[in-house]
Amino acid sequence: MEILLDEMYTGLKPFLEALGWKVSSVEDVGLKGAADKEVVEYAERHEMVLVTQEHKVVGLARLKGIGCVFVGPAEVARVIDGKLRELEKAGK
Repeated sequence: MEILLDEMYTGLKPFLEALGWKVSSVEDVGLKGAADKEVVEYAERHEMVLVTQEHKVVGLARLKGIGCVFVGPAEVARVIDGKLRELEKAGK
């Protein structure tokens, strides 16, 4: 499975690669600043899974049956909350 990172998540590329994923960012494929539709169509043509925080991109991907991972503020907040609670339990 190959992943296409939308612009806001390009910084995750080295981390996902370190975990063994094949990853490209929209910048890597010449789509920086491109319309959402173009990004979704690129992912479709190349059979990639999109990672984004944009609801419109998720909606377009779902309409076309493209795999998509939505990581929005609520998901980020849950991770932070979990880590803070771990620190609190450890008395830090």
